[in-house]
Formats: sequence, C-alpha cells, structure tokens
Amino acid sequence: MATVLPAADPESIRIAAEIIRDGGLVAFPTETVYGLGADALNPEAVAKIFEAKQRPWFDPLIVHIANRAALDSLVPFVSLGDHWLMDAFWPGPLTVVLPKRESVPDIVTAGLPTVAIRMPAHPVAQALIREAGVPIAAPSANPFGYVSPTCAQHVLDVLGDRVDLILDGGPCQIGVESTIVSIVGTWPELLRPGSVTLAEIREVIGPLVRVAVSLTVAAPGQLSRHYATGTPVTLLAAQGARPVVHGDERVGLVAMLAPSYVDDRFWAVEVLSPSGDLREAARNLFAALRRLDAMGLDRLYAEPCDERGLGLAIMDRLRRCAASNQLKASELSRR
Repeated sequence: MATVLPAADPESIRIAAEIIRDGGLVAFPTETVYGLGADALNPEAVAKIFEAKQRPWFDPLIVHIANRAALDSLVPFVSLGDHWLMDAFWPGPLTVVLPKRESVPDIVTAGLPTVAIRMPAHPVAQALIREAGVPIAAPSANPFGYVSPTCAQHVLDVLGDRVDLILDGGPCQIGVESTIVSIVGTWPELLRPGSVTLAEIREVIGPLVRVAVSLTVAAPGQLSRHYATGTPVTLLAAQGARPVVHGDERVGLVAMLAPSYVDDRFWAVEVLSPSGDLREAARNLFAALRRLDAMGLDRLYAEPCDERGLGLAIMDRLRRCAASNQLKASELSRR
C-alpha cells in the first residue's frame, strides 16, 4: 500500500521529488484534481502511469511545469495567442496544446506532434515540480474512465497498491480538471471545458474560439467514455424533472439545488450547491458521485445545470459519465 505523507512538510516534498527522479509514481494535489505524476522525460516512468491507470496508450497526458522557462525544453516556439493565454491564466487551471520538441517522448503525447502543458497554481504541485527539477506528466490519479479524485483518500482507495507515494494536501479547491485550449490548427479550439470558461478565453484571444467537435483524440479527457461510476447514471432533462423510479429500485440523486420533490423513493440525495453556486457545485461533483457510487444503489439520477460559464464543464463531466454507462450496457447486450 502506498505511503501517505503530509504535503505541508518540506521533507515530504523532498522524498516525493526523489521518487519522481528515480522513475517512480507520486500522487499529488493540484487546484483541480489529484494527479498521478512521473518524470515526463522518462518514457519508462511514464509507462507506469498507463499501467497503473489501465489507460489506453492513444490518450495523451498533460505535462506540468513550474515556470515558463521550462517551455524551452518542451516546445520549439510559443505563439502570440498562447502567450496571451499564459499571461492571463498561468499559473492556474488552463492547459495549452503546443507543438512539441523531439525531447518529449511519444508515449506522453500518444504519438501526436503536439504536447499539452499546464502550470498549476497549487503550492504543493509547484513545490514538487521545482524540487524534482523535471517536468511532470500527470493525468488524474484514478483508474482510467472512473471519477477523478479530489482528496488523498480517493487516491488511496483506488490506486493505493499501484503508486509509490501520495502527498496529502487536503481537498482540491476547484474539483474538475483543467480547461484545455489549442490554437495550433486553423481555428482556436476549446478541447475540454473547465473552470477557465469559454467566455474568459474569448476575452483574451478573441471570438474565433470554438468548441471542438472532432472525434479524434487531440488532448486528455476527450473520450466519450470518461468520469464513469460503477452505478448507472441517467441525466435528467431539466432541473426539477421528476425521475421515474420503478418498484423497489434503489436510486440516488445528484441535485444542483435542494430539490422540492425528493421523497422516500430516494435512498440518498447529494446537493452540489444549496445556493446554486456553480463553483461550489464543481468542487463537490466528483466527491458526491463517489459517495453515491459506494452505496450499492441500482441507479443514479443527475440534474443538469445552466451551461454558461463553469456549467459547461459540469455538464461535460455528467454527460460523459452517463454516456459511459450507456456504452457499458450496450457492450453487455452484445455478449
């Protein structure tokens, strides 16, 4: 079982950095979710990430850096638009996709000519990267396709026997993964929504930014089968829509606000934000899904939210979670 150390202790950071340099795996907190980190320039170490998560090799990883000087070893150039984005949102929950140097192993980028890079704002992530002295490749610290971890216990529960060390930095502040933007192609594209919103990005680089609809995987978190629970999830048509509960079916509900229609048909209800604050809802989303998933229920229902601002990221995660369960049901029906 993995060792868990308090992230606030400088000695913990020193030990974690040594593990990274030696080719091991360290789970650590960021402002978004907990990451599963390895030396991004060590292909053998990065391969351990894929093995631990059972992640498909064609799904690229995000490389985390502590300062913009680190870009020189990873990318040949940075466009003016990317500089604008970095000025506005780094350090923070924004990932940018850039052309890569040959020094970046193909296993990190799934063979793509581009690399996704982020400069996290979390002090523990910053301290770890600086102490390690190498860029750190780090997807979310959970088995592939499952709900992302927002505290150290989540990581211990699902990857405790596959990681060398977990740095416990408490709960994550944001709770959903970073926004991913690419301006490598013809048009600037939002590849994955997050807490840096589409409106905020357009304010920086103009209204030409569009939401990606490509079926190809150009960045992490684009697969339809993602953020899945073991319990089937059905996304309701609207807030306040009454789900149909059949017979003695045991169901749970993920509600954006405290719903007025909840009765004894529901075994459990998780309210993401009693006040309707989307940032609070995003912070609570994955933990709420995990708690309900652990109850052995027959089905989970989830209310939608307004897709403006951070609501776009929340709905992206809920749709992928529901789609994952539909895909699993389809696979079972063909057996």
